[in-house]
Amino acid sequence: MAGGAVIQGSADPNRVEAPVTVKAYLMCAFAAFGGIFFGYDSGYINGVMGMDYFIKTIEGPDATALSGDHKSLITSILSAGTFFGALIAGDIADWIGRRTTIIGGCIVFLVGVALQTASEGLALIVAGRLVAGFGVGAVSAILILYMSEIAPRKVRGALVSGYQFCVTVGLLLASAIDYATQNRNDSGSYRIPIALQMLWALILGVGLFILPESPRYFVKKGKLDQAAGVLARLRGQSVESELIQDELAEIIANHEYEMSVVPAGGYWSTWGTCFRGSLWKSSSNVRRTILGTSLQMMQQWTGVNFVFYFGTTFFKQLGTIQNPFLISLVTTLVNVFSTPISFWSMEKIGRRPLLLWGALGMVICQFIVAIIGTVTSTEPAVKAMIAFICIYIFFFASTWGPGAWVVIGEIYPLPMRARGVALSTASNWLWNCIIAVITPYMVDEDKGNLGAKVFYIWGGLCTICFIYAYFLIPETKGLTLEQVDRMLEETTPRTSAKWVPHSTYAAEMGFTDKVAVHNVENTSKEEV
Repeated sequence: MAGGAVIQGSADPNRVEAPVTVKAYLMCAFAAFGGIFFGYDSGYINGVMGMDYFIKTIEGPDATALSGDHKSLITSILSAGTFFGALIAGDIADWIGRRTTIIGGCIVFLVGVALQTASEGLALIVAGRLVAGFGVGAVSAILILYMSEIAPRKVRGALVSGYQFCVTVGLLLASAIDYATQNRNDSGSYRIPIALQMLWALILGVGLFILPESPRYFVKKGKLDQAAGVLARLRGQSVESELIQDELAEIIANHEYEMSVVPAGGYWSTWGTCFRGSLWKSSSNVRRTILGTSLQMMQQWTGVNFVFYFGTTFFKQLGTIQNPFLISLVTTLVNVFSTPISFWSMEKIGRRPLLLWGALGMVICQFIVAIIGTVTSTEPAVKAMIAFICIYIFFFASTWGPGAWVVIGEIYPLPMRARGVALSTASNWLWNCIIAVITPYMVDEDKGNLGAKVFYIWGGLCTICFIYAYFLIPETKGLTLEQVDRMLEETTPRTSAKWVPHSTYAAEMGFTDKVAVHNVENTSKEEV
C-alpha cells in the first residue's frame, strides 16, 4: 500500500471513523494503566517523608522531621527529570513510534526505582528519583498521545479520563502502602513502598508488547499498509472494510493538508513548526502550543499537588489531628472515587463546561479553607477545613484532573502532535517542580509558616483558571482528531460548542474517487 495505495475516502463527515468492538475498547483502555505508576510514584513520597526511620536515615538519629531544603529537593527532583523526559520523548516517539517509546520509558523508570530501593542516604534517593523522572516524563507524555490517537472519538474523553483515574488509583495504593509500613523500624518502611513501583512498570511494559502501534504514526511515516493493519485491529474490522478505508483516508488527507500548509523541513524546522502562525488566530500552531502548555500550567496552579505531596506534613502542622497519615489516605480516596464521574461527564457535558464549573467549585472551597484557618484553629474548625479540602479534591478529580489531559491530546495536528503533547506535558512537570520546590518555604514553620493561609494563594490562582477556561478552552467532545483540527480553524473557544462537522479532508484532498495516493512515503521522509 505504501507509496502507491488506492485509498477511497468518504465525503460524509459521519463516516470518518469505523465502529468499534468491545475487544477494541479494552485494548484502548489498557493503555490507561500507565497512570497507576505515574500516580504511585508521585504519591508514595508524601508518606515516606513523614516516616521516622526515613527521617533519621536522611537527617541523622536525633532528627524528628526533614529539613525544608531536603524535603524540597527530594520532592522536586522527580519533576525535574520528568520535564526533560517529556521533551525528549516527543522526538523519540516520532522516530521509533509511540508504543516503543513508552516501553523504553518503563525500562528507564525501572532503573531509577532500583537506585531508590538501594538507597541508604540522600544522594542515591535523589539520583534514583531523577532517573525515574526521565521514565515517568516519557511515559506520561506519550501515553496521552498514544491513547488519543487510538481511541474512538465518542469515548476518547472517557478513555483518557481513565488514565487520570489510574493516576488516582496509584496515589491511593501509595497512601495505603505508606500507611501499612509507616511504623516499621527498619529500612523496609520506605523500601517496600519504593520497590513496589517496579510491578506497575512491568505490567505496562509487557502489555504494550501485545498492543498495536498508533495508525497515525504509520501514516506520518508513510507506511500505509501497516497503518491499515493496525487500524483494522483497533476497530475490530477487516483491512478491506470500507469503514477502515474511509477512516484511513481521512487521517491521510488531514496529514497531507497539514503538510501542504506547513511543509516539512529539517530537525529544528520541525520544532519551529510548533511556534508558527499568528497569536491572534485560534487555530495557529503557536496558539495551540500556548493553549496546551498553559492548560497544564493551570492544572498545577489549582494547588492539588500541595495536598498529595505535602498533605501529611501539613495535617501534622494543624496540631489537632492524631493520625495525619489516615487523613491523607482519606483525601486520596476522595480523589479516586470522584474521578470516574468524568468517564460520563466528559462526553455528555463536555470539556469546556467541566473546566469552567470545576474551577469555580475549587475557588469557593479554597477560600473557605483559608478563611476558617485564618480565624480559628479549634478541632471543629480543623474538621471543617478537612471536609472542604475533600470537596475541593472532588471538584479537581472530576474536572481539571482528567480534563487537562484530554484536551492536550486533541488540539494538535498530526505533523506536530508528538512534540505538542510533549511540550504540554513538560509544562505540567515544570510547574509541578516549581510548586514542589517553593511550597515547603511557604508553609514550613521555620520558613513562611503560612499554614492554612496558603489556600488564599491556591484560591487566587484558581480564579485565574476560571477566567482562562472561559476565554481559551474550546469544546472538542464527539469529534475525531481531524474534525477538531477543522473546528479550531472555523470557530472561537466561546462558539466552539455549536460547531458541527460539515465536510471531510478526504473530499477536499480528492480522496473520494479512488485516487491513487502516490509518494506519501517519500513526502513523509522529509519530516523525519
